Amino acid sequence: QEMSSARPVISVWSATEENKKLSSVSLPDVLLCPIRHDIVHRVHTNMNKNKRQPYAVNAKAGMQQSAISWGTGRAVSRIPRIAGGGTHRSGQGAFGNM
Repeated sequence: QEMSSARPVISVWSATEENKKLSSVSLPDVLLCPIRHDIVHRVHTNMNKNKRQPYAVNAKAGMQQSAISWGTGRAVSRIPRIAGGGTHRSGQGAFGNM
């Protein structure tokens, strides 16, 4: 009981009635410990990692298209074009940085 008397006392106020004190409780021991700046830094660093832009580690990243060149005679460049039909993507140039 001596430890609880040494800790600061916190007032618990009513959420519904204004200026009504319900009780008093002693402050938990965990709130009296010193702040470890190394832990705070580590937590913030790791939380910021959740905001990173994902990127591929595969050598074929961005190359998984069924694209082949239409060849000559169609009045378009000989760049590989997406195969298929029925979508806006078909017929578009796939790998343009040749």
